Amino acid sequence: MPKYRSALPQLSGDLFLTDSGLETVLIFHDEIDLPDFASFPLLDDACGRQVIKDYFRRHATIAKNNGVGIVMESPTWRASADWGSRLGFEAEDLERLNRAAMDVLKEVQQEFDDGVTRVVVSGNIGPRGDGYDPGIMMSAEDAEWYHLPQVTSLADARADMICALTLNYVEEAIGIARAAQANDIPVAIAFTVETDGKLPTGQTIQEAVEAVDAATDNGPVYYMINCAHPTHFDDVVSSGEDWLARIQGVRANASIMSHAELDEMEVLDDGNPHELGLQFRALKAAMPNLNVMGGCCGTDHRHIEAICHSCT
Repeated sequence: MPKYRSALPQLSGDLFLTDSGLETVLIFHDEIDLPDFASFPLLDDACGRQVIKDYFRRHATIAKNNGVGIVMESPTWRASADWGSRLGFEAEDLERLNRAAMDVLKEVQQEFDDGVTRVVVSGNIGPRGDGYDPGIMMSAEDAEWYHLPQVTSLADARADMICALTLNYVEEAIGIARAAQANDIPVAIAFTVETDGKLPTGQTIQEAVEAVDAATDNGPVYYMINCAHPTHFDDVVSSGEDWLARIQGVRANASIMSHAELDEMEVLDDGNPHELGLQFRALKAAMPNLNVMGGCCGTDHRHIEAICHSCT
């Protein structure tokens, strides 16, 4: 049985870390080629599974050393039908690899979860299109149809929850939330924003959150912001408005660059871990329910440790 599906411990308000920028760590630190920015193919052999396990063990160690929890996102951001097909994987391959991702994280959970450091295993869903550009946008119904097989695979493989990262328009978020509801599994929705603090569609975070809540009867257990630097949205979350209570997590980029600039980079901009930690402390002061904190592109275990030290 899933360890925490019926009672997610991060809903208590205690501090929970996340992992960092898995794909940028693998590409720039471990020098592993990831076509289409997809990490899930590494799960297809023992050496790749060990690389993934070592990455998560490094982050779980930080949580355990500091007596806080951690939410670990499976390396399945690209493990859906369209991306899998581009990479040569059939539906049955994706089913197997989504389950393999859960198996690896469950091993880390069993090793590190001691009741103080609670380790939540989250099934990671990515967008059907590019994470930075909505491109061809689906209806909510089409998005539910597209994402349902992966959500079902992760739920059946005993994920504690589902988390959709780098979503950039509302209809896809609604579809994923409904797919999770169909599987009776908690879901968190994470939107990405541009340097103006708005989704690539021009919608505000508030508009996106309120639209998804209205369409799903407050389906997501909480919302997150990810794949953006705190300076891109700090003025948005400093308003003190009631809707901010729905934002419980932030996974920030290390770099202050825009998505377009990051796309052109051939070297990693890993920013300043200490400075990022202080920026998270400021976010935590401005956002009443923020307690799930970690990294996205360009971050690694150093950034997670700095965030932890700044916020405990």
